[in-house]
Amino acid sequence: MREALQRAWLRRGPLARLLWPLCLPMRAAVRLRQWLYRRGSLASHKAPVPVVVIGNVVAGGAGKTPVVMAVAEHLVRTGLKVAVVSRGHGRTSTGCLEVTPGSDPAQSGDEPLLIATRCRVPVFVAERRFEAVQSALQAYPETDVVVSDDGLQHYAMARDVEVCVFDDRGLGNGWLLPAGPLREPWPRPADLVLRTAGAEGLPGFVVRRRLSTTAWRADGKRVDLASFAHQDCDALAGIARPQAFFDMLTAAGLRLDRTWALDDHHDFAADGPWLQGEPPLLCTEKDAVKLWRRNPRAWAVPLEVEIDDGFWTQLDSLLQPKLSSAHGPQTA
Repeated sequence: MREALQRAWLRRGPLARLLWPLCLPMRAAVRLRQWLYRRGSLASHKAPVPVVVIGNVVAGGAGKTPVVMAVAEHLVRTGLKVAVVSRGHGRTSTGCLEVTPGSDPAQSGDEPLLIATRCRVPVFVAERRFEAVQSALQAYPETDVVVSDDGLQHYAMARDVEVCVFDDRGLGNGWLLPAGPLREPWPRPADLVLRTAGAEGLPGFVVRRRLSTTAWRADGKRVDLASFAHQDCDALAGIARPQAFFDMLTAAGLRLDRTWALDDHHDFAADGPWLQGEPPLLCTEKDAVKLWRRNPRAWAVPLEVEIDDGFWTQLDSLLQPKLSSAHGPQTA
């Protein structure tokens, strides 16, 4: 059913038109909620440091987490102390939790664990993201800026910069849920828009996604991805669009024998055929932080992003006055 909806959301076909009347109460609810926050009837909590929210208006994964990691790494390179907050989608725990590279992915969520492992910055998860912000600032008072993985519609957390991310689907058929993929009407205000080259007709800076030329294992061993080209490999992906990962591997010259397209955020708690077999098993980084507990021999192939230089220039220019305001007058 989910796959049928995903296909229906790409065009205004019979199924989408059948569901269209249900968009009207959705639109009314979204507009009412936005209005209540604007007039102050619902509280929006402001942090003492700038908050950058990276999210999307399209349901399903749009490649936000790689952008979050790229932004966090960029800000760290500029000399800023960065913390990341997230809801921790799919985690079994509740309340606020700090995520470290040694955290249990079932407790932390896979994406926060990936960010903590890759970026080595403080990461906190909570159902109410502002609680995660508060906890991060209490534990790490030297924090200069907070980056939120998702949360574009989480208005209870005030934000200083909004980054809206689109993948090749763009706006889909342009309708709201459940007839289309939109969580809220577009266009909407956003400080920065990132889109893949396939999202034609949308404004914004282009983000290019490609596989790393290096694969790595749980024990830290790294090899050239091209070293797998001479043999058959297995691959799995528990992401929003697994086939995209398989296609990238094939485009890199790899021969895939068996592939497993799993649900997004698959937890790998149960046994699966990917635990047996001799061929090298390739997976995404998000899968690896969970799969390595069962199969440490699996090879993670990171997804790298390249973003137009103009995006970084605008992000820095948007943040600079807010950083100065948060920390008082600054001199070079």
